[in-house]
Amino acid sequence: MQVILLEKIVNLGGLGDVVKVRNGFARNYLIPQGKARRATEAAIKEFETRRSDLEKVQAEKLAQAQALSEKLNGLVVKIAMKAGVDGRLFGSVTNFDISEALCKQGFEVSKGQVRMPQGPLKAVGEHHVAVVLYSDVAADITIAVAGEQA
Repeated sequence: MQVILLEKIVNLGGLGDVVKVRNGFARNYLIPQGKARRATEAAIKEFETRRSDLEKVQAEKLAQAQALSEKLNGLVVKIAMKAGVDGRLFGSVTNFDISEALCKQGFEVSKGQVRMPQGPLKAVGEHHVAVVLYSDVAADITIAVAGEQA
């Protein structure tokens, strides 16, 4: 299915690009999320008239993400979990736990924005995690997992 992208999407294209994607990806994700429209002649003409407005909105989102990224870079978030004597956690620290801890500190971050390449944290110590705020903007934070004796 051919769609017009209404915002920049990583590994797919930028604002205004007409790309071919699988039908399910377009119907189930891109179109309902408002990230794309079907590429018909009428939709392309309408997009060209609204292009400057969409570019302004994208520029504002990018500026907000960059400002938040500057605040988040180098931040240390402390999370206490029950742990055994050897430093292994009973359970794990997930992206949901990290997003909750960031929200308590006043940063609006959803769990989908927290990227954990090695998976959930299962040991006491400091771990580096990326928070992707926009398609090009990411902040590196440190998660300090402290162990509580059970």
